[in-house]
Amino acid sequence: MRDEIVLERISRLKGRIVYEEKKAKKLGFPSLYEYIEDKINNEKIPVASESQVLNKIAKPIKKNKKAKSSTCGCC
Repeated sequence: MRDEIVLERISRLKGRIVYEEKKAKKLGFPSLYEYIEDKINNEKIPVASESQVLNKIAKPIKKNKKAKSSTCGCC
């Protein structure tokens, strides 16, 4: 199952494949395949701090209503 997902992602890279290979090598992965596999594994694991931030409800900001001003300067 994972093999299909990883191979599909690699096939969709097209012009970015050289960039991703360099990035994988820089991060210490022996192959592009293992780098993409690691990226897929990390996407599925939610980070606790992100989930805590999403659970908080943001309070709406109240805006002060301005008094209506008339079109002429005399009133």
